[in-house]
Amino acid sequence: MKVLHVITGLGVGGAEHQLRSILQHTRHESDVVTLYNPGPVADMIRADGGSVRDLGMTSNTQLSALFRLRRLIRAGRYDVVHAHLYRSQIYGRPAAWLAATPVIVSTEHSIGETHLERRPMTPGVRALYLGTEFLSDITVAVSPAVRDRLLKWGVRDRRMTVIPNGVDMQRVAFDEHARDQVRAEFGIGAGVYLIGVLGRLDPNKQFGMVIEAAAPLLSDTVKLLIVGKGNERAHLEQVARDRGVTGQVIFAGERHDVAAMLSAMDLFVASSKQETFGLSVLEGLANGLPVLYTACPALDGLAVTRAGQVPQAAAGIRAAMAAELAAGRRPRIGEPAVEKEYSIEAVTARLDDLYERLAARRRWRPVLRTTGLRAGRSR
Repeated sequence: MKVLHVITGLGVGGAEHQLRSILQHTRHESDVVTLYNPGPVADMIRADGGSVRDLGMTSNTQLSALFRLRRLIRAGRYDVVHAHLYRSQIYGRPAAWLAATPVIVSTEHSIGETHLERRPMTPGVRALYLGTEFLSDITVAVSPAVRDRLLKWGVRDRRMTVIPNGVDMQRVAFDEHARDQVRAEFGIGAGVYLIGVLGRLDPNKQFGMVIEAAAPLLSDTVKLLIVGKGNERAHLEQVARDRGVTGQVIFAGERHDVAAMLSAMDLFVASSKQETFGLSVLEGLANGLPVLYTACPALDGLAVTRAGQVPQAAAGIRAAMAAELAAGRRPRIGEPAVEKEYSIEAVTARLDDLYERLAARRRWRPVLRTTGLRAGRSR
């Protein structure tokens, strides 16, 4: 089968890296188109041998992009169009429908209680989402929490399925040599206990709370590493100054070597206010790290021993950090339950199976019934 993935952009982010991993493991021929901002992950996909095209949108209300996308889909004669993230769903679903694509799939990666991909859930946002949702065959929710939130929004249960994000175990595996390199790069001694966070620097991640929690524990032998970029950086630097720990808080900026950064750490903390899945928590566990987290739907009902949920408060996080420090550095041991449930190979196979099941029972598109045109093409 021939699959086109439509995504808003390919900057560094969870959904973007997830798409790259899917492309590396799918059994179908796959291309990618971005609405704008191809970004570093597009370069990675191209380096892998994949195809990425950019529509070059210059605004979020550029209707001409819908018709350019439709032409691209028709010219590519795709069996499946799979849209990821809100803006690409708004454009990708109708473009694929107008192009008479046999199978149209959509994945919802990040819907919270109050925001959709950092976008407030206004009536207009909801109307656009639901107004294009009926044009697809199915929506993939990356966790039961996402499915439940979509149900509340108005998406019908029979039009959804849950397929989780996958973890590329090899991409995030512990690497002793990479650990030493990263520590040397940032002047972190071998004997330093390193607490780490990783993700976009935005208010939802609550990294300021982590700095406040860690501050009384930091010293020459205990440091905090913050990996990521975003608008919150200046604020986080100010929090570190206010707590008197500027010398013990290290800002690494945006990094693409996730395994190396995780390998450099001794304790991983995920402090999000809201989470739809919690991929970074799973990656930390796959790297063999002990993990403290505030929210991670992916771990609901999963038997793991190296992850502990903590309150969304500095005092609670500090107490859990102190307990880990008292226990000392742990040996690197993976979580078998994470690999069994969330390996990227198994998750991608489930997506490929979904495409094939939908293609096998595809129906005429309603708009095409009136024109006498056939949905799809002869094989």
